[in-house]
Amino acid sequence: YSLDTFAGSKVLVIIFMCNHCPYVKAVIQRLIDLQEDTLSQGVRLVGINCNDVQKYPDDSFESMQKVAMEWGMNFSYLFDESQTVAKKYDAVCTPDIYVYGKEKKLLYRGRIDDNWENVEQVTQRDLKQAIDCILAGQEVPAKQVPSMGCSIKWKVS
Repeated sequence: YSLDTFAGSKVLVIIFMCNHCPYVKAVIQRLIDLQEDTLSQGVRLVGINCNDVQKYPDDSFESMQKVAMEWGMNFSYLFDESQTVAKKYDAVCTPDIYVYGKEKKLLYRGRIDDNWENVEQVTQRDLKQAIDCILAGQEVPAKQVPSMGCSIKWKVS
């Protein structure tokens, strides 16, 4: 996979995520629903797991395949075993979200919404708002609240 794989997308959402993180587990259904709701509009979500499996065996490729099935994921879930991609993006946590428009320019980096723990208490859907702005040809709000989650488990060099 490369960015060219998703060249036909109007919006590309890259999510650094993993299997074990409670933050990811709490929001995964929101991401699945978002992909379902926006796929026909040209939005593609891609999950990338870059955690060191020596530190977290639950984040292995085999476990990724298992949880993707269990969660019913409807978007690609890729393994960045070398952590090269995560380093190029300066990813820091899971989930860490990057949104690109058709020109493949970073337009949004921030949280999914304002309540990672309880979907019923969400009042601000930041990621969806950013996607809607991009699709409408409008500016994405300049105020972007960073994502909150588990730290990426980096390999020791």
